[in-house]
Amino acid sequence: MAAEGGFFSVLGDLFRSYSDDTPRKLKLIDAYLSYILVTGVIQFIYCCLVGTFPFNSFLSGFISTVASFILGVCLRIQTNPQNRAEFNSITPERAFGDFVFAHAVLHLVVINFIG
Repeated sequence: MAAEGGFFSVLGDLFRSYSDDTPRKLKLIDAYLSYILVTGVIQFIYCCLVGTFPFNSFLSGFISTVASFILGVCLRIQTNPQNRAEFNSITPERAFGDFVFAHAVLHLVVINFIG
């Protein structure tokens, strides 16, 4: 019983610390990452249950979600104020511009792959 109380206490402290100390922009990026993660999981479950008949469609959709998640993580790392020392030459606006450009290229490749 004491371990369960400690676990929920730690979760409560983690949530409080996240909501108090994390900037709003990072919370928005985290919401986007959560959405992309859920989308990828749903696609994978659908593939396991129904099958992969149009395999190119499944593969391009799943690769798109994985690549979008990776690009979002890169954006979060570059815009995090705690990482300013590592990315001092990259402004948050430039990081977002790179993110948008990489997404445009990614989706052009995905659409081309679908055929």
